[in-house]
Amino acid sequence: MSTAEPRPTFLLVHGAWHRPTCWEPLQAALAAEGWQSRTVTLPSGGPQPTPSAGMYADAEEVSAQLRRIPGPVVVVGHSYGGFPVTQAAGDHPNVTRLVYLAAYVPEEGEYTRGMHGAPQTDDLEGSVPGFEDARGLLYQDLTDEQAELAIGRLVEQSKRSFHEPITQAAWRTVPSTYVLCEQDRALKPAMQEKMAARTGRVERIARSHSPFLSAPAELAALLGSIASTQD
Repeated sequence: MSTAEPRPTFLLVHGAWHRPTCWEPLQAALAAEGWQSRTVTLPSGGPQPTPSAGMYADAEEVSAQLRRIPGPVVVVGHSYGGFPVTQAAGDHPNVTRLVYLAAYVPEEGEYTRGMHGAPQTDDLEGSVPGFEDARGLLYQDLTDEQAELAIGRLVEQSKRSFHEPITQAAWRTVPSTYVLCEQDRALKPAMQEKMAARTGRVERIARSHSPFLSAPAELAALLGSIASTQD
């Protein structure tokens, strides 16, 4: 990125069972480095998620946010957020890069549960419970106080969101980088390695599934480096 070009804005897309508040420490760290960022509220999650809101509704919300952002955008999808990002981002010419942060990188026809071997189902109503051990799987490198706050913010997630398949894969046309979390217990590093092979570049961070909470300054520096580099 030359000095004459405007800095891109980061669009941060959260994962399942989360809300945009999870990004607050990272947004502060990005702002300290001079980067602008925005978030998305995915409709498939919430205290009482709408049963009809699935991955396609999430992708529509990502698209709506992208239409509101002037200038270039780097889209960051975390965990499940990789699905709506993959579905939506290819339709927007202002997206200069995708960043998959410990995220799914699906190809056409794949759905979240299917990537873990679960069969497709016609029963898409209701919500899916979260992790029984969120502390150990999502937040093992947070302090007890930080983990308690993060767990208290988790919400319900619609079943539909895990079963709607991708119909278009933005990573095929948009430059993409994978940030692999080497200490991840929720989305195992071995699976991340396989999905990362679909992207153009892989970066690694020795953190858990949620580095936006455990290491926001470190992650902000890495994202800034990714956004400033051309393939």
